Amino acid sequence: MIDIKNSGAPVSTTTIDKNLIDERTNNIYEAISIISKRAIQINGDVRKELLEKLDEFATYNDSLEEIFENKEQIEVSKFYEKLPKPHAMAVQEWLEDKIYYRNTKDEEIEN
Repeated sequence: MIDIKNSGAPVSTTTIDKNLIDERTNNIYEAISIISKRAIQINGDVRKELLEKLDEFATYNDSLEEIFENKEQIEVSKFYEKLPKPHAMAVQEWLEDKIYYRNTKDEEIEN
């Protein structure tokens, strides 16, 4: 799993040189496809982790009138809101050569 606290990904929008993105694949569309698949994985991991942490604070009451504000739950939510977005983390991983990928079409041609 990615270390979301120390990902190094920018929190705000940044411009990235297109040549850095498609350098490894020589195809910008293929590179973006790989990055988007990784972003989906990161999003799933972060969402799962957040829900597990928030589930610790859950109170199960039958009464809808009783709503409690838990300060720790609010802090956890704020922490996850301030994290870089999954696509920014995926791009950062791609630029740091941390994403493994392979082209199965090339393997089929060799066989």
